This record gives sequence, C-alpha cells and structure tokens, in this order.
Amino acid sequence: MDGLSAVFLGLIAFVALPASFYSIDYMAHHQEHGLGRYYPNLLVFLAAMYGLVSTTDMMWFFFIFWQMMTWTGWGLIQYERRKPQNVRAAWRYLWMMQLACAVTMIGAGLVASEPVVTPAGEALMRYDFDAISHQLGDRLRLNSGRVGVAFALFLVGFGIKCGLWPFGAFWLPDAHPAAPSPVSALLSGVMIKTGVYGLMRYFLWLVPAEARLNYPLSLWGGVLLVLGTITLFTGAVQGLNQHQTKRLLAFSSISQVGYIVFGLGACLLLLPARDQLLLTLAPAAFYGALFHTVNHGLFKSLLFLNAGAVLHATGTQNLNKLGGLLRLMPVTGVLALIGSFAIAGVPLFNGYVSKWSIYVAAIHGGTAVRLLPVCALVAILTSGITLALFMKFYGLTFLTRRGPVVAEHARHRRLEVGGKMVAAQLALGGVCVVFGLLPMLPLTLVGRAIQASRQGLGELLADSAPLAAAWSAVSEFGERAVVAPLAVLVVVVVLFSLVRWLGRLGDRPVGRPRRGCAAMPANGRSTACPPAAFTAR
Repeated sequence: MDGLSAVFLGLIAFVALPASFYSIDYMAHHQEHGLGRYYPNLLVFLAAMYGLVSTTDMMWFFFIFWQMMTWTGWGLIQYERRKPQNVRAAWRYLWMMQLACAVTMIGAGLVASEPVVTPAGEALMRYDFDAISHQLGDRLRLNSGRVGVAFALFLVGFGIKCGLWPFGAFWLPDAHPAAPSPVSALLSGVMIKTGVYGLMRYFLWLVPAEARLNYPLSLWGGVLLVLGTITLFTGAVQGLNQHQTKRLLAFSSISQVGYIVFGLGACLLLLPARDQLLLTLAPAAFYGALFHTVNHGLFKSLLFLNAGAVLHATGTQNLNKLGGLLRLMPVTGVLALIGSFAIAGVPLFNGYVSKWSIYVAAIHGGTAVRLLPVCALVAILTSGITLALFMKFYGLTFLTRRGPVVAEHARHRRLEVGGKMVAAQLALGGVCVVFGLLPMLPLTLVGRAIQASRQGLGELLADSAPLAAAWSAVSEFGERAVVAPLAVLVVVVVLFSLVRWLGRLGDRPVGRPRRGCAAMPANGRSTACPPAAFTAR
C-alpha cells in the first residue's frame, strides 16, 4: 500500500461509517424486502472496494475484487426488486461493469510480459503491477502501438466505472435512484471513485519515470482533458432536466467526475514542460484532482443522505411534489444547503478549494498549452450551471410552497428523521465545512500521500515542488491567485453585520396592532381595530 491507495482507502472507510450508521434507521422501514439481502451484500461490497484499491495484481485478484463489487452492487441496486425499473437498472449496471472489467483485463494482458526478479531478489508474478511497470519502458520503445491500445482499453474500462462521458449516461442515472439511499451514497461517493483510482494509478504510476520520453503524455493528457470537459458540462446540463432528487444527483455525479478527470488531464499535459515554473503547475493540478475526489465523496454522499431523508419522510423523489420542508426538517435542510454550496464551488466550502486549484493550474498553464484555459473557461461556466442546478434541487425541496404530498405527511407526524440518520449527515456536513475553512489540513495529507507514492511518474509529482507551491502555484506568478478562506469568512461576517446595521438605520415606524386586534391588511387600513389601537415600533 502506498499513499495513493491510502487516500482512497481512507475515503471509502470514512464514507462507509456514516452510510452504515444511517442504514440502521433507514432500512428499519424496508424490512419487507428482507434485511438479509441488504447487510451481507453491503459488507462484501465495502470489502471489495478495499481490495480493489490495494491489490497489486492487475489480472486475477483485480478480477476477483471487481466481481465481488459488481455482483453485490447488483444485488443492492435491485433490493426493491418488486419495482421493474429497479431490476432493469441493476441489470444495466451489471452488464456495463462486466464490459469494463473485460476491457481492463485485456489491456493488462497486452502490456504484461514475463515474471520479474527485482534486484533485491523478490520474484514478481507476470501480472503484478511492479512487474508490468518494470518492463513497460521496453514495451514503449519497441511496441508503442500495443501499449497505446492497452491504455485506450484502460481508459474505456475505468471510464465506464467512474461515469466518464459517454459511458456514464448508460447506467449511472438509473442505478443511483434505484438503490436504497445509503447505497446511493456509497455508489456515488466511493464506488465510482475506484474508476478514478484506476485512471490515476495506470496513467501516472504504471509508467516508469525514465520512460516518460517514449510515453505520449501530451496525447493522453489532451484526451483526458477534453473528455473531462465534455463530461462536466454534459452532466450538469442533463441534470437541469431532471425532476427526481436522486436522478438529479446522479447526473451531477457525472459532472463532478469530469472535474477530477479534467485535473488529471491537465497534470499529464503539464508534466512534459521544461520550464520549472510550469512543472510546479502539474502537481497543483493533480492535488486539485485528488482533493476533489475526496471532496466529492464527502458532499455527494451527504446530498444522497439528504435526499434519502426527504424520501424517508415524504415517500417521494418527485421535486414537483415537494416544497416547504425547511421548517419541517430544519437540520436536514441546513445540511442539504451545505452540500449544495460545496458541490457548486461556493467559497468557504470544500468544493471551492479543490476546483480553485484545478482552475489555477489550467489558466496559468495556458502559456504552454493553449487548450487548458479554454477548457478551464468551460469548467468555470459549468460551476454556474451547477449552482443553478442545486438552486433548483434545494429550492423545490426545502423552499417554495408545500406540495400536496408534504402537506399530507405533515398532518400526521413529525418529518425530521431520527437521530442516527441526522448524525450521519452531520458528520459529513461538518467535514465539508472544516475542509473549506481550513483547506491546508486535507491538502497536507494529500501532499504526504504523494510523497509516499514514489513510483512511476508519481515520483515527478513528489519531486516537482513542495506542498505550498504545488497547491497555490502563485509564488512565481506575482501572487495573482490567492485564496484565504478564513479571511473571506471574516469579510463576509463584517459585510453582513454592516448590511444589518444599515438596514436598522433605515427602518421607519410601521403600524403594529395591539394584542387582540387583527393584523393590518395590505392597504394599510384595519377594519378590526380603531386607529388608536396601533402603536409604532
């Protein structure tokens, strides 16, 4: 296990705990489908993800863990199998995952050669990651076409898994709404991140540093950059057309994966730069991509748990039947607002920091690659679309007038969910706020992870720049791009206080009825009380 594996293991474990805790109350209301079909599948599903991001075998153990994850995921997605749409979504997920597994294993077969004995005397099997990496330099020099086909297959296989365009639309928007909400949180928050892990591991850590001159970094960087840009834009736009909470969140997951792949592509494009200044931007882009992977796992899991709480309370995912839930579910409403701000990249929340790192690297990297700032502009505009998307999600769910379904349920019972479900949401929401206000805490961990992953091209990332320079990438750019979340928080609080003070200065006396009198109507006249009954305030 190296630092990269540790980041993904930590993310899976951290999201799994609140999602499992949330399941206790949530699944208590779905016992008619059989809890014996839920918890065993859930635990094996988690174990498979742990195995997938820590195995070094690119063939057999990869196949075993992938199949464990695929079949248990299939069972969880069709947990409510009396609904035909859930069964269809589960089968579509199953076939897409099997296709992804097959093409990835074929790619591994194309680049594998013979068993290797290291200088230390360690025998490595044919499909061991280190054995393939050790021989890949010769493969790139003697048979670059075969290696190119293998990497194209890796891109397709892991692209299907993480929902990259055009593959994500075939399975992801149907699978996430069909699964129980805690499973939806795991599918979007961590399961699709195993595809991101594969892209990072294979495209950066598989290629030895000494073979980089024969490895088409610019080609694969450009492909990943363009695919990431298309993915982030199309996912956000398609999300605007959705009228179900979990389906809307599923399309936004596709969009956010696009940001991660965008950052990875920018990193690959900037690594061949000869200028030391531009080399600083490559780790900045990768730091942003890896940090956004963690951030998306946090705030998207939170949003799916929010949506699950709403479904649990009202029995519907239809946005047109919701509304007015903020007063009825205040804790869930506040936490959903945190998740919405975080995913939209609003300052003071964690999503802003990781996106900002990617933007800085892409815009400043335009001096070497002109495509970078063009794609960065699309990504920035897409953040505006994402904000509109979550204004729709939050407004139609928690604000506006109460829909008939909400009004009916509010008559009979309290709508805020139970303590375990609230605690799970609080844990994820709290980390989103802390990471937004104190971004150097998680970024320090990301930096340590990269420093502990000195293999392949990851060695270049570890040696390119210290953490502070790699993250900010501003020390040599005249400090034109600086973010200080705590300073922004102080400014926001001061300005808000100033506006409140000015508003109070501008207050004028208005009529207020005495106790026992009717409220003043819109025309300023009251028929229920005489003029003397009103006092000034």
